[in-house]
Amino acid sequence: MSPGGRGRQKAGMLFGTAGVPHSSKGSDPAAGVSRIAELGLGAMELEFVYGVRIRDEMADRVRRVAEENGIRLTCHGPYYINLNSQEKEKRQASVKRILDTARAAHRVGAGSITFHAAFYMKQDPQKVHRVVQDALAGIMDTLDREKIKVQVRPELTGKPSQYGDLEELLALSNEIEGVFPCIDFSHFHARTGAQNSLAEFEETLKRYARVLGKSALSDLHLHVSGIEYTRKGERRHLLLKESDFKYRDLLKALKSHGAGGVLICESPNLEEDALLMQRSFRSIRVRDSQ
Repeated sequence: MSPGGRGRQKAGMLFGTAGVPHSSKGSDPAAGVSRIAELGLGAMELEFVYGVRIRDEMADRVRRVAEENGIRLTCHGPYYINLNSQEKEKRQASVKRILDTARAAHRVGAGSITFHAAFYMKQDPQKVHRVVQDALAGIMDTLDREKIKVQVRPELTGKPSQYGDLEELLALSNEIEGVFPCIDFSHFHARTGAQNSLAEFEETLKRYARVLGKSALSDLHLHVSGIEYTRKGERRHLLLKESDFKYRDLLKALKSHGAGGVLICESPNLEEDALLMQRSFRSIRVRDSQ
């Protein structure tokens, strides 16, 4: 499935913010997209983390501004999603939240949505995987009937108690058409206490390409930030320079593999770290990254 967005949309690796940049003159997403363009960034993620609420008029304006400026959009679904909840009503509500996120993404012209899919709830991970697989298969059937063409990307999560390690997400992508991983490299680091070296970043990208094909590396949806973590995983996001996360090694790995798509910055300073990563990425020569 091709990514969303129209007009003069840029190719290659595009850097953007998780939500409206702090320096935006307005707090609405259309103003945020305009500010992204002014900053020279290439993407923005609409954050529906506390509920999918956007009026049709605003959605149309966001789409228009993004198309006029060649900005690629993604969307993050609500935090209140657990496809493995033991309560039927919560499972159904989780499905609806994912569908509503996809519908909103379609309206604004975003090509990809992401969300935290489930918690293990102390159950067998393979059983949980089957539950998530069944739910996402149903979601994709609904979106197909509604002719909504967005990539559905469960996120690599930051705690071992959460469903969503790399292998699980790659398996889902093989099992369900239109489902792909959203790799949060900072979560991967926090989840494992490792995954923070050039060699490990390279191996992750190679694993991704082996499972989904090398061409899939040209259309990634990534999250990156500084990260604080404990033995239980992610604790909170930090500025890149206040964290031990080796973002420059990640950028070298991405550059050497010719990776493209969207890299969304979730650091507290949003556009500052997004711009830092964009500058760093552009300064890396391919031979330097090998």
